[in-house]
Amino acid sequence: MVLSSPPLRRRGPGDGPGGEARLPVLEFEAIVQDFRTPQGEGVRRVLDGISFAVQPGQFTAVVGPSGCGKSTLLHMAAGLLAPSAGAVRHGGVPVASINRAVGFVPQQAQLLPWKTLRENVELPLLLRRVPAAERAQRLGEMLAAVGLAGFEDHYPHQLSGGMQKRASIARTLIYRPDVVLMDEPFGALDAQTRMVMQNDLQTLASRQQTTILFVTHDLTEAILLADNVVLLSRQPTRLKADIAIPLERPRNVFQPFHTKGFAELYDRVWSIFQAEIAPPEAGDAA
Repeated sequence: MVLSSPPLRRRGPGDGPGGEARLPVLEFEAIVQDFRTPQGEGVRRVLDGISFAVQPGQFTAVVGPSGCGKSTLLHMAAGLLAPSAGAVRHGGVPVASINRAVGFVPQQAQLLPWKTLRENVELPLLLRRVPAAERAQRLGEMLAAVGLAGFEDHYPHQLSGGMQKRASIARTLIYRPDVVLMDEPFGALDAQTRMVMQNDLQTLASRQQTTILFVTHDLTEAILLADNVVLLSRQPTRLKADIAIPLERPRNVFQPFHTKGFAELYDRVWSIFQAEIAPPEAGDAA
């Protein structure tokens, strides 16, 4: 994806037009989530009192070991799952049902194989009954922004993995959601395509001042893309740290250790997080 104009500087988290503070877009307050064990004889606590907020225009990355409940938090923000205790608020209002004001980019592109790229990307606008002229304008602008102009009539099987992922992101951004939830969206891509997509996403997010909650298991990806990194422990999952990432933008995703200040931030984050992926010692709870 190549954009003709340089990326804009992202606003500071929570900044209003004049620099005034604004309400968080998303708030997770003392979130607890229990799931029944497979045998059904009891419950297992996955999330244990998680609290953090996502400010307007902020790119927040959530990092944690496999199975710690990162995706569960996204499902709560989308209204697909209610916490066992605690509250999720969107714009100050509790999320009590499907949250149609957020967009969701899953791990897989999940494009409809019988529809063209054009039909896949404009589908959210059709469902919202956006007039045809406005649909055409938004579609053209969005496909150009993600580098897919000229592929409108291609079907998903005619697109590469990276192009399918761009289409998935475009399909979410085209209806201008209040916040975009992204669940390890680049995990299935090869290393080279992944770096290209990371670079494209930071450019697009900066241009559109998009609020993003981004789940990943990759510390490097989190530090390179995010304004702040939320670190979670292993189960029962608690908040380890919420670390600001004050690196200048644009950031060099292709040579991260050439980015001024990256190595120091990586070492700081890793020093907090490394214990969570080490094998538990004998006698520790599973």
